[in-house]
Amino acid sequence: MTSRRRPVLLLAALGLSIAACATPPEPTSGYLSSYEGLAARPDSLRASVRQRRDDAGAQAIERIHIERAELTADAAPALSPEDWTLVLGEMERQVCYELSERFTVLDGPAPDAARVRLAATRISPTGQAGSIASAAASYFIPGPIALRAPGATGGLAAEAELLDPDGRQVAAIVWARNATVIGAENPSLSRVGDAHQLAEAFGDMVGDAFAPADRKPRRIAEPDPCARFGPRVRPEGFIVRAVTGLYQPEVSGGRPPAGVPAAPRPSDDD
Repeated sequence: MTSRRRPVLLLAALGLSIAACATPPEPTSGYLSSYEGLAARPDSLRASVRQRRDDAGAQAIERIHIERAELTADAAPALSPEDWTLVLGEMERQVCYELSERFTVLDGPAPDAARVRLAATRISPTGQAGSIASAAASYFIPGPIALRAPGATGGLAAEAELLDPDGRQVAAIVWARNATVIGAENPSLSRVGDAHQLAEAFGDMVGDAFAPADRKPRRIAEPDPCARFGPRVRPEGFIVRAVTGLYQPEVSGGRPPAGVPAAPRPSDDD
């Protein structure tokens, strides 16, 4: 084996080994109406996932309203309101995208519609000090794998539930995932860079957890029911990552297009 190939193979082996290590299970926060019947999802490699679904109850649901994401009491003590608002907005955006392929998403509550509740229960900050070095190192590694400095990665834990029109819990998920030093999450100068990127993985899992087992993905309705949370694609985010190697939540996440009012977030006094 040549000396040039050996580091590449070692790096690949290290990446596979890290990717195979699941995030430790997250303690429940008390946010969900019930935690009864949650079971670990065995096919999740990097995330900790516990979920349950009443298939008959989920099959009976067609219309849903996605409530604004919340932050549990001790989820982000080291972060500013601006930081956690970015993460909550991205959680809403990604959950809406996934559920809109399986249900009819309404702009507001309705007597015959189910409710989707979600909350961030832990937002672990991204270490800013190692992000510039990580971005520079990423230029020398081809492909979508990002090399991160040890101790510079953050994470996200979240919970969500689907309640039928009578308020009965039909499905629930408790999810957590930490970014790894070799993985798909790009380094970021934002304290919530990793949590913001991981919101997409959370949205994917919510879609799988809530949809009936035999319900196939559908075409997105027109007009887009998720427009209030922001566009599905932000080209400027891709451009920033390509030029700098860094992920910037402000240009990568939700921002309603011109003419579409942002989904209101209740004030602390509500």
